Amino acid sequence: MPQRKLIAANWKMNKGLVESEKFAEEIKSFFDRTKNLNCDIVICPPYTTIHLVYKKTNGTDIKLGAQNVHYEMNGAYTGEISCQMLKSCGCKYVIVGHSERRQHFNETNEIVNKKVLKVLDEGLKPILCIGETLVERQDRLTEAVIEEQLAHCLNQVPADQMNKVVIAYEPIWAIGTGKTATPHQAESVHNFIRKKLKKMFSEEIAQSTRILYGGSVTPANARELFASDAINGALVGGASLDEKSFIEIINCTF
Repeated sequence: MPQRKLIAANWKMNKGLVESEKFAEEIKSFFDRTKNLNCDIVICPPYTTIHLVYKKTNGTDIKLGAQNVHYEMNGAYTGEISCQMLKSCGCKYVIVGHSERRQHFNETNEIVNKKVLKVLDEGLKPILCIGETLVERQDRLTEAVIEEQLAHCLNQVPADQMNKVVIAYEPIWAIGTGKTATPHQAESVHNFIRKKLKKMFSEEIAQSTRILYGGSVTPANARELFASDAINGALVGGASLDEKSFIEIINCTF
């Protein structure tokens, strides 16, 4: 199982040029001061500031990601953005299938699958988000929902491309609510995901795939979550908007 964790910041629809520049300078300063950082960092700003953050952090191990992408190369898709455009801005990762995209923009598992395949085909790394709602958890459907999402969203993904795929388990009931899955709840679902990856691909792929937890991760709960070997990092939302808070979460991986 991977020892090196990945911490990804999802800024969502927040931060303009000034705020993004300030954050980038602070995080770069942290990297300059810190030796032997024990995790990988991905920052996913809004499209408008990706290249700015890239220029500010270039030369460090910080990687840039996007919050979404279209599955076509180009064309008459007003308001959308392509993998090629993201690559030209310095992107290495793309979040796909976030619950807010599914909820507010009607993205289905089939659409998410198209995005995963396109992202991989273009040499980028998808951070595939999966997770259940509160009603689904209360009805004890968590495993059924996760299994269906994995089956559809990873459909036709070649085994030799799975080393580029990051999975983020985000219990929808814990996103932006202040609620967090207990370490035991998160660990249980992460282990179930590995079980399904083993069935779909292989034991090696199941153990080497990084599975992040994403559901109201904060400096207060990060260390306890990261203590589990089943949790390989975090997809951080609200707490990633403040550079000091985000750095505290990074420090919890040490």
